[in-house]
Amino acid sequence: MTPRKVAPYGAWQSQITTESIVSDSISLGDVFISDGNIFWQEMRPLEGGRYTIMYQSENGVKHEILPKSFNARTRVHEYGGGAFLAHKDDVYFSNFSDQQIYKTNLTGADPSQITHNPAFRFADGVIDSKNHRIIYVAEKHDDKTEPVNSLVSVDLLNNGKISTIASGADFYSSPVISPDGEHLAWVQWNHPNMPWDSTELHIADLQENGIRNDRKILGKGESICHPLWSPSGVLHYVSDLSGWWNIYKYEDGVSHNLTPYDAEFTQAQWGLGSRFYDFIDGGQILCCYNNLGFWKLGLIEVTTFDLTDIETVPTITEINRSGLKASNGKALFTVGSPDTSYTLYLYQSESVPKLQKVQESTENKIESAHFSKPQAVTYMTSDEQKCHGFYYPPTNVNFEAPDSTKPPLIILSHGGPTGATSNTLNLGIQYWTNRGFAILDVNYRGSTGYGTEYRKALNGNWGLSDVDDCVSGGKYLVSEGLVDPEKIAIKGGSAGGYTTLACLAFTNFFKAGASYYGVSDLTALAEETHKFESRYLDSMIGKYPEETQKYIDRSPINHTDDLSCPVILFQGLEDKIVLPSQSQKMYSALKSKGIPVSYLEFEGEQHGFRKSENIKRTLEAELYFYSQVFEFEPFDPINPIHIENL
Repeated sequence: MTPRKVAPYGAWQSQITTESIVSDSISLGDVFISDGNIFWQEMRPLEGGRYTIMYQSENGVKHEILPKSFNARTRVHEYGGGAFLAHKDDVYFSNFSDQQIYKTNLTGADPSQITHNPAFRFADGVIDSKNHRIIYVAEKHDDKTEPVNSLVSVDLLNNGKISTIASGADFYSSPVISPDGEHLAWVQWNHPNMPWDSTELHIADLQENGIRNDRKILGKGESICHPLWSPSGVLHYVSDLSGWWNIYKYEDGVSHNLTPYDAEFTQAQWGLGSRFYDFIDGGQILCCYNNLGFWKLGLIEVTTFDLTDIETVPTITEINRSGLKASNGKALFTVGSPDTSYTLYLYQSESVPKLQKVQESTENKIESAHFSKPQAVTYMTSDEQKCHGFYYPPTNVNFEAPDSTKPPLIILSHGGPTGATSNTLNLGIQYWTNRGFAILDVNYRGSTGYGTEYRKALNGNWGLSDVDDCVSGGKYLVSEGLVDPEKIAIKGGSAGGYTTLACLAFTNFFKAGASYYGVSDLTALAEETHKFESRYLDSMIGKYPEETQKYIDRSPINHTDDLSCPVILFQGLEDKIVLPSQSQKMYSALKSKGIPVSYLEFEGEQHGFRKSENIKRTLEAELYFYSQVFEFEPFDPINPIHIENL
């Protein structure tokens, strides 16, 4: 065995390059099953972040069905989801550039435009075959008022005529039609609620010209999502009434909890068009559920409610936000594990083996020995509460650090904040651990996967509890002797960027920080953000503008005098969720104060970077930044960035 070379932490040679992260790498999105064919969405960084639609026929041949000039992505709620659906040989999708609905088919014919009203955006559609229309969640925009959300029908026989069929609520999602075509069910909610706070389940009778007899059947302070009709016409849904997101059925006016377990059968509904259970046949529900951060695949017997775990190779520990879809003995879902990146699988109940790989998100040519494996950790934080996370030790088969040294630590704060981190193989994490960094990926209070009480623990406490949890996690690893207390950084994007900046402004624990399109001014976020999140902060911080002082007190931009460590900021110039002005103001304030700071902005990028060249540049710039702050020499040469005040 070749002896390992000795080099400082951070300076190890790595096979995990920025090129290996973006080359042949895609993101896997929405999934769909229709008439035995399977469909999925791919986001391709090498094509400027374009979303395309793929399909695989029953003989296993894959086809791309969108020309390069089309981009299947919707902007409803800004986060999108549910951008396409298939019906027999036809595929309907929302085109990103104009947000209109187009139709193509399995042969990849030139798409034809269906809708012609630029004020509308469409998502999460369902075919109403009996009435020759698609029922969509719609969002109507004009320059004078807040966007108006509704359910609309798009007439497939009358030049895409748009008719409103349900309106009045602030938000809608998940329209589903009963097997006999007679009833429509959906979820709706109003400000200031988010879909994980309090929603309503509605049902109505379908008519040729719309709906009638709209009635709310459930919803009083509970989070309801994913309505779904069984093949026999019984309505099912997910609710957190028990303290966990469980699967229920609604029959004869009574609800029954099919999964009375301390486990979550869904994720936070940031996007549209997904669900995490479906009927694989008339007698069984295929489902995914999360227990303390780890996902499993299971089968529920409809008659007995028995839940049986499905053992898979590789072992599944994560399902991505696209969820699963099932039909006639088949199911399609994207899953991952600490050893594998997100991979799309077809599950067939009557086949051997049952699980068939369809598409990988990353063509990984790196041996697993180079990967750091996540270790689930639980530690005590403020208010004598427990916090959860995943610890990744530095790992490199060819290098080790000098004796008596400890690695630098990067603490990751995920976005949302109502969300969760992932334990799936992520080369963006391995990029750091393979160079000699330790990583702590924190599921701070407010994260999903640990029940309703834990999810709501951040209510009123954003910028407080999440900060405590990140600091406590770092202190825990220091107390265990695992990291260098003088080389601890924190990074995050979006809401995670806010937690990053709050940690730097309100504590003196960290030595560096990296914010990706992070929130620095909460009052600006409350006043400038889009409709979907415009009242989100009511629950996370307090009512606005009635409690403006809380927003001022917790905005890092107002506390730059308390910042004393170097910061690097990354921002997309087309971001509509966190406007570029927030990062620009933070940069100017830090620069004026004399704190080492770098600011990199990217044209054409929105909320989350999608272009391969920009993903590569941000990683390299961040590594260079840490090398200057923590004083090590990266093994590979990097184009330097300018750091003010260094």
